[in-house]
Amino acid sequence: MQNGFDHHTFISPFTWRYASTAMRSIWSEHYKRSLLRRIWVALAKAQQRAGLTTEEQVADLASHQDTIDIERATAIEAEIRHDLMAEIRTYSEQCAVGGAVIHLGATSMDVLDNMDVLRQREALALIISLTEGVLVLLSKRMEETAELPCMAFTHIQPAELTTVGYRLAQTAQDLLDDLADLRRILLALKGKGMKGAVGTAASYDALLQGTDLSAMELERLVMDDLGLDSFDATTQVYPRKQDWRLGCALAGLCATIAKFAFDLRILQSPPIGEWSEPFAAKQVGSSAMPFKRNPINAEKIDSLCRYVSAQVDVLWHNAADTLLERTLDDSANRRIVIPEMFMATEEVLTTMSKLVEGLNFHEVGIGLNLARYGLFAASERLLMELGRKGADRQQMHEVIREHSLVAWPEVLQGKENPLARFLATDDRILAYLSQEEILALMDASGYVGDAPVRTRMIIEKIREASERTSEDE
Repeated sequence: MQNGFDHHTFISPFTWRYASTAMRSIWSEHYKRSLLRRIWVALAKAQQRAGLTTEEQVADLASHQDTIDIERATAIEAEIRHDLMAEIRTYSEQCAVGGAVIHLGATSMDVLDNMDVLRQREALALIISLTEGVLVLLSKRMEETAELPCMAFTHIQPAELTTVGYRLAQTAQDLLDDLADLRRILLALKGKGMKGAVGTAASYDALLQGTDLSAMELERLVMDDLGLDSFDATTQVYPRKQDWRLGCALAGLCATIAKFAFDLRILQSPPIGEWSEPFAAKQVGSSAMPFKRNPINAEKIDSLCRYVSAQVDVLWHNAADTLLERTLDDSANRRIVIPEMFMATEEVLTTMSKLVEGLNFHEVGIGLNLARYGLFAASERLLMELGRKGADRQQMHEVIREHSLVAWPEVLQGKENPLARFLATDDRILAYLSQEEILALMDASGYVGDAPVRTRMIIEKIREASERTSEDE
């Protein structure tokens, strides 16, 4: 490979391990230079309207727009120490007719910033599409499990009952909010426009003297050609607050998926044993322990989400610390941070899709935990009924608490939970309810409230979101 970029030297994991070919292509050096040339062609076309360039010059530039020669540009950059000028000279060498008018009136960030936003927009569209796909997969699993009761945990301790579908609905609800944020960010993305060295468009204003075009009109022609809106006011760069908002949206999406993956890791632990990742027939769990079935996909998700989250601080400093009309201390990190945030987020979503589609729900394990801990949850229903029958709520709470404390050691020793038996023979409770009524109330299997209904409410919102996507397309 060019410049020795192979497995004998350091290359980023995003080059070959994480992210799709499509996402890597968006952030490739080749595509970057192709977009730069697209912007230069758009600028030359707009300047043709003002009589500053000729039809032949524009045609020459357009015909060489995709003749990328990174090797030549790299050699020039090694001599002149300016990457954009190196690309301009490379392009100019290829264009005998139009080379002289490349970059006319522009400063580096007029093309680099607009190029960056064009890439961000394409990458964000991929992220949105993957997020929509995850939501569709989640809705299917939610429908399957909307009424499947399981123990809920607060403080990582058995609490009341919920349903598997309702637990998934929490993730889906957050993802719907994330999707809305991503769509809003996509629609709001703006380029710098063509505003020159400090954002005043003075160079364009001088260039256009005596023509029938103003600097603002020239900018609008270029940006319309690119299909990109621009900020009304900029410095040498577009406001870096936009990068921070974009990073926050990606990190917010990752926060939702990170929680799901962390919960899965807990639920896959054999002492709980309710969920598990899909595990291939020839998959190896551990080099030392052949029996291991580690949650490697969920762990990868949490690892990459943590990375995405950490990059937001860098983007905050880029927004806050780019001084006056521009300093260059954001440039180097943006080459790394923005592409890698997108590629890491894409890998998270791709892995999440596989997890959700192949996720195993172990009804035996779920049932064992219900049998072990569900009676404690059902005691709340008993407490509610005692209150309805006129019992002192505080007194009955203490009665149930006393019996629960005695029952817990029995459960921890692996014995059958005796709580229902204790409560059904307590005279203080029998004063209000019969033994049969007490035992019926202590059947926890149906104590899930309106969880199934609420799960299907989220399923319907996913369907509506999918329909909006189809209409937009």
